[in-house]
Amino acid sequence: MLKNTFQAYGAMTKIVHWLVAVVVLGLFALGLWMVDLTYYDEWYRSAPHYHKSIGILLAVVMIFRTVWRLCNVRPEVPIEHTLFEKKAAHSAHIILYVMIFLMVLTGYLISTADNRGIEVFNWFEVASLGSFFENQEDIAGDIHRWLAYGLIGLVSVHSIAALKHHFIDKDNTLKRML
Repeated sequence: MLKNTFQAYGAMTKIVHWLVAVVVLGLFALGLWMVDLTYYDEWYRSAPHYHKSIGILLAVVMIFRTVWRLCNVRPEVPIEHTLFEKKAAHSAHIILYVMIFLMVLTGYLISTADNRGIEVFNWFEVASLGSFFENQEDIAGDIHRWLAYGLIGLVSVHSIAALKHHFIDKDNTLKRML
């Protein structure tokens, strides 16, 4: 089943969930690694190219994911979940979405502050809208870095919560997304 039902997540939701998870973790690792590259390193130019390209494609996937989420029913929350767990999970999901979109936006602001567009795997270019404020690349860079740490922190809490539901509560929360 491709679409969600009131009982289960559909295949599309599961595929996009895990795709975004892998891409976010991969971009974080790549970002951590590439900030220490020197000018003479062979990856100095190509690592940022891949990071930006994958980041733009992540934005496209996230737009699709948001529309898909709004157009599909959401499976009912297991009755075993407390009110706190329900509210925390809902809030965490919204914050995850917002943080990913802000990561893309700040990445765009860093990359286009010099009026150059972003080449996405040499398939197409995302045009630059120029610089919106003084020192844009540095300010957006600082925000991008701290958002990345915050995003990985929230992803970690999200993962730990899923594992808690699976191993301690022994409910089907994790299984619903597998």
